[in-house]
Amino acid sequence: LDGNDYWVWEALEAVSPILCVCEYNAVFGDVYPIATPYDPAFRRTNAHFSALYFGASIAALCFLAGKKGYRFVGTTTAANDAFFVREDYAARFVDGALGTIEALPSRLRESRNEKGELTFIRAVDRLTAISHLPVVNVETGGTAILRDLNDIYSAEWLAAMCGAPSQR
Repeated sequence: LDGNDYWVWEALEAVSPILCVCEYNAVFGDVYPIATPYDPAFRRTNAHFSALYFGASIAALCFLAGKKGYRFVGTTTAANDAFFVREDYAARFVDGALGTIEALPSRLRESRNEKGELTFIRAVDRLTAISHLPVVNVETGGTAILRDLNDIYSAEWLAAMCGAPSQR
C-alpha cells in the first residue's frame, strides 16, 4: 500500500485474520502514533520525491492493533514490516516464547533525490528530508508538521538507528 496502510487497516471490518502484517515507516520514529493523511490517490513517490514520506509509525500501528484486538509480536529483520496477532492467539506467540519483543528502526536506505536516483541517506537525515510535511496523530486526530514534533525517536531507537550497520 505504501501510504494508506493505517487507514486501510482501520477501515477493515469484513475479516478478522489471526495475523496481520503491516509495513511501518521507521522514519516516523517510535514515539508518536502518526501517519500520513489519508489520500485515496496516495503514491509514495508522488507524495515526496525521496520516497520517505508514507505510511504510519510503529506507535500508530500498535495503537490501532490494540483498538482492533491485536497484539504486536515483532518485526522483520529488515525492520520494515510489523506483525500483529489477534489476542485470542497471542499467548501462542508472545508469552515468553519470543523473549523480548521490540520494534526496530529500519536500516534500509532507499531514499531518492529529485532525479529518482538513490541517495542512501541514513538516520535522522531521512527525517530532515521530509520534515516540512504533515502527519496525523491517529490517537487525537490532530495534524502536525514533522519538524514540530519533539523527540520523535526514543533514546533506544536513535541509538539503534545510528549505531547499526545499514542495509542496501
